[in-house]
Amino acid sequence: MSSALTLQSLPLFPLGTVLFPGGVLPLRIFEVRYLDMIGRCHKAGAPFGVVLLTQGSEVQKPGGIEAFSHVGTLATITDFDTPRAGLMMVRASGAQRFRITSSDQLRHGLWVADVERLPVDMSVPIPDDLKVTATALGKLIESLQQKAGGPDQMPLQGPWRLDDCGWVANRWCELLPLPMQLKQRMMELDNPLVRLELVSDVLSRTGIAN
Repeated sequence: MSSALTLQSLPLFPLGTVLFPGGVLPLRIFEVRYLDMIGRCHKAGAPFGVVLLTQGSEVQKPGGIEAFSHVGTLATITDFDTPRAGLMMVRASGAQRFRITSSDQLRHGLWVADVERLPVDMSVPIPDDLKVTATALGKLIESLQQKAGGPDQMPLQGPWRLDDCGWVANRWCELLPLPMQLKQRMMELDNPLVRLELVSDVLSRTGIAN
């Protein structure tokens, strides 16, 4: 039986990147299996699921085997353009995390899954000893805004929640050049304070925020 916490036959987009809740995902789509899927999602206002590829490539290859993480993030389409036939330019926003309970690959290569939504991060104020991470992120956002041509050119999207552990941790996870498997583990953590503490350790080691 389906409930508000489960989604059945959610179309999946396995990618070589990790989408965090509140994150921005620009996509250039030209594969038939995704053109049809994204077109239908856009028309229906429905989400799709972004999961990290652990085997295979983003572009389907004959005989290729695809495998992906079982925890992903729902994505909702915020900008949609078809500059020419067979090409879609999409900007999506990360929403709620989910865990796959079962998945199936359809005949033309599209993956669909039954998923259960994971709890949204609790809003946790940033403790004093970690406020340097928020201050550094605020300065970086100001710098990015000065260089960007507009909000749609930014790798981050507002509203800026520089007082929230989960939001600050997620944005740093997106911006830092961390291994994808580490980003995946960070995204899967249920405790936003622990996620920010781990990010703070990385920032201290790299000298970004001391």
